[in-house]
Amino acid sequence: MHLTLNADTIDNYSIYVFTIITDVDHVYVNVVCIQTNQPTNGIKEIKMPLDMNNDYHDKDNYGNRGIPKDLDYVVHFEPSKLPDHKYVINGTTGDYIGHVGNGFRCVPHGDYFLSVKDVIRDGLTPDQLEGATTKFSTSLNNAWAMMDVKLPNMKATIETSKHATEIARRIIALNGVNGCKSKTVIFGAIDFFCTNGMVTGDASSIKRKNTSGSSLDLFIHELQNAEQEFYKTTETLQHWARKPIGHVDVKAMLDKIIGSEQMSKKMYSLYSQEASVRGTNVFALYSAFTNYASYQDERNGFKLRNTGKDTEAKNMWDRESRDVMKWINTPQFKELALAS
Repeated sequence: MHLTLNADTIDNYSIYVFTIITDVDHVYVNVVCIQTNQPTNGIKEIKMPLDMNNDYHDKDNYGNRGIPKDLDYVVHFEPSKLPDHKYVINGTTGDYIGHVGNGFRCVPHGDYFLSVKDVIRDGLTPDQLEGATTKFSTSLNNAWAMMDVKLPNMKATIETSKHATEIARRIIALNGVNGCKSKTVIFGAIDFFCTNGMVTGDASSIKRKNTSGSSLDLFIHELQNAEQEFYKTTETLQHWARKPIGHVDVKAMLDKIIGSEQMSKKMYSLYSQEASVRGTNVFALYSAFTNYASYQDERNGFKLRNTGKDTEAKNMWDRESRDVMKWINTPQFKELALAS
């Protein structure tokens, strides 16, 4: 076992990183403390950025690594009767959670999400990390998982002709240990007014396939080069907020881009609600889309169908990453957003 201590000072903050590593069972603890050097009447304030404030069940479900216990498991493999294939097994429960080719490799959820969190901590300042919260979602018997990090101190204001709202930076990391999802990190935003999640058409997506040649170190390194995407997102949203569409037959446009009359009718109702607050502009229409992707109950009428297959979290993410992205990349929406 060995203990290391690293210290540094950045913008009046002392940063202490304590790392304890033991070869027995590969146990390690990595503690980051940030201490302000500003005078505080003799009391020094200790802050723990990205300290896993969350709404995933309750804190009793978290292990000592700050990851939900039912996600922080070792992945095992067993040979399959099918040639060149193997079973994926949850090392904690013993459940069989997948069937993949022999070349398949994966990073356990706990290791992957901790690595992403480390990059976020290293790449942002203590002020930017202030108040950060993390939400975990799972599907497919915990084989699919998502970590949604919100950074309320990294924010911008989007103003329409009749309304202003603050949006904050958001980083979404996804992982699958049975071939259902490649390691993916996406940058987006969260609307404080309605808590809708936002991922625009030009949002940054960094992806690595779970194959024998994948490298977590390389993948995490690439994440550090994408921090400016939030500011590009805010520029796009502000541009949309300045685009009036009172002259447009929005219902007819929704019929074309959604392709379902019943669904477009519900979406038009959502748009009308958003427009009553934000004004008749492209941002209000986009907000209707993100409302659909953020809720699935009586608030918007878009309830998920209960399939009994543990897919709710994954299906909600598909709404955001697939449906909304598809709609805002249609020629009709792009023409609307670019029109003078």
